[in-house]
Amino acid sequence: MQQEKKELVAKQTITDKTVFFLGIGVSLLHIYFNTIAVLPGLWQNSLHYSGFALLCALLYPFRKSQIDSRSSFQLSIDIVLGLLAAISAIYMISMEDAIYARGVRLSSAEWLAGTILILSAIEFTRRTTGWIIPILIILALTYVGWWGGMLSGVFKFSGLSAETILFRSVYGDDGIFGTIARISSSFVFMFILFGAFLLRSGAGDFVINLARAVAGKTIGGPGLVAVFASGLTGTISGSAVANTASTGVITVPLMKKAGFNPKFAAGVEASASTGGQLMPPIMGAGAFVMASYTQISYTTIVLYAALPAILYFATVAFFVRVEAKRSMVHKIDDDQLNALEVIKEGGLPFLLPVATLIGLLIYGFTPTYAAGISIVAVVVSSWITPNKMGPMAILDALALGARNMVMTAILLCSVGLIVNVIATAGIGNTFSLMITNWAGSSLLLAMLLIALASLVLGMGLPVTAAYIVLGTLSAPALYNLIADNQLITIIAKGMLTEEAKAVFMLAVPDKMDMLGQAMSTEQARGLLAAVPTELANTLRELAISPEKSTFALLSAHMIIFWLSQDSNVTPPVCLTAFTAAAIAKTPPMSTGLQSWKIAKGLYIVPLLFAYTPLIGGSWLEILEIFFFALVGLYAFSGAFQGYLENRLSWPMRIITIGLAAAMLWPAPTYIHVGGAVLFGILLFFNVKQKSETKKV
Repeated sequence: MQQEKKELVAKQTITDKTVFFLGIGVSLLHIYFNTIAVLPGLWQNSLHYSGFALLCALLYPFRKSQIDSRSSFQLSIDIVLGLLAAISAIYMISMEDAIYARGVRLSSAEWLAGTILILSAIEFTRRTTGWIIPILIILALTYVGWWGGMLSGVFKFSGLSAETILFRSVYGDDGIFGTIARISSSFVFMFILFGAFLLRSGAGDFVINLARAVAGKTIGGPGLVAVFASGLTGTISGSAVANTASTGVITVPLMKKAGFNPKFAAGVEASASTGGQLMPPIMGAGAFVMASYTQISYTTIVLYAALPAILYFATVAFFVRVEAKRSMVHKIDDDQLNALEVIKEGGLPFLLPVATLIGLLIYGFTPTYAAGISIVAVVVSSWITPNKMGPMAILDALALGARNMVMTAILLCSVGLIVNVIATAGIGNTFSLMITNWAGSSLLLAMLLIALASLVLGMGLPVTAAYIVLGTLSAPALYNLIADNQLITIIAKGMLTEEAKAVFMLAVPDKMDMLGQAMSTEQARGLLAAVPTELANTLRELAISPEKSTFALLSAHMIIFWLSQDSNVTPPVCLTAFTAAAIAKTPPMSTGLQSWKIAKGLYIVPLLFAYTPLIGGSWLEILEIFFFALVGLYAFSGAFQGYLENRLSWPMRIITIGLAAAMLWPAPTYIHVGGAVLFGILLFFNVKQKSETKKV
């Protein structure tokens, strides 16, 4: 027995060392082709997949239960599989010219290598993310090759040959080495590596200590620490589960110590950590995928994502404050951390690189180059603090970055096989038409359908994959509905261009006399409804300015991206909430319900994307919406909890909900102002009621 233990430890040590040095090599390779050399896209993406296939084989055994008990034979099989995957990927790309020279015909060796490549992608995806994505890949590939031809109706698809499927899966723009893989090998990896350097420099401890120094001594402070720390940690990792695991071990015990209910404490941590995916500049991989899909610059996306993310975190903070007041949570005074001292001791390796990154992005540098320079800034700034990063710390950070990227890299490459089928078969357009038909002209109903689909997909897919699939399927429909709302306003104001009027002349010549003059919204809606579907896109292009059209598209994708996060905190499968429950030692499902309640911003803020110019309006409009939304969300949180500064009776809760709606819903400014004033009066009497209660 002792001998077996020694052999196991020795084997694990060898594996760990191999992963360490391989991770360093993979990271250096990515730094090389992202900041120094320019490789063809297929070569860069195949090398990207090859390196992470090898790391995946070492880190993820055939069964999770074998993680600490793989025999030498099992480890050897895994290494062989990783090598076969890497060699097959590189071989297939090296044979691209030869395949085209033969008229897109594959030789026996290419058939073998291509088959190994796809099967390895399916297997490594199963090991890292579970069964759902592999099953979807298999269903997608067999749909275009076999059973799609057996269907009837809009989803019928005449089968492609196996050779065509294999060729498109490898070389297609949306295939395994296509657009999404390029995002993974460039933007996503460089930011994950940047996060690893920040963590290795001590930024994680700095974030927690700064949050405790700033918010820890206030009423409900430990809960506010979770909100603040998770927002800053999201800047580093962009992973909800990673946020929960790293910050939760400190914040959840602090919240319990202060008197918060353990389930509420875990729910706060899960909800706050979910916001890390929404907080610029990283936003998981979502910002980069969104930039690729919409062709809107990354800088624009993160610029317009910042205020909505603050609204989300503010909502969680409001729930914390209200619960602290209601539960009479006490302050924790045993921590004497000082914010200035915290910044002096370890703040520079976090603040200077993040400022460098944001400055470079604003100045116009590409995200990959900005991330590369910011990594150097982490190392340089660490030397102004006691936490100096020497050669060993740099190597650790390189290895950590590669290790943290394994699941994301495998996932983003493999999900290309699904997206390729969706693009090839036109399923996205069909699905969008179905959403349009089901929802009619109701943007709200369309959002509810997408939210339901995101929840179902999120039970088996990581949120980035859920966003990719949902964005491909439903973004066109959502964009059309948002653009139509803008178009209805233009028609109602009589502001159609002459070119747009010409489309109406073809569609509804008997109603031309109505155009060019003001009318009611319902009349405008009826006119638009009379335009045939085949002319609707032309009308949108002619009537809506390119800038407004761009922001309508960004709003559609931002809605889908936000709604795709709900699986983090919504039962029955909510891994972030389950992670927090494990820390708090609370029942997972009831903790999930708490996190779902606290994370209401996930559902309210997308309504602002849809119905207000929060994205794409003038800065005066945006700031006005932000201010009234902030107050409205506080009112909503209080009404939901039945407490502000003192208990709210049911009639007062209903009134408060109405005032929250007045501030949140798109309406003239005077209604927002009236709602805010009335809520201020209600809050004044609520505080006064509390004072009188204390006197009694």
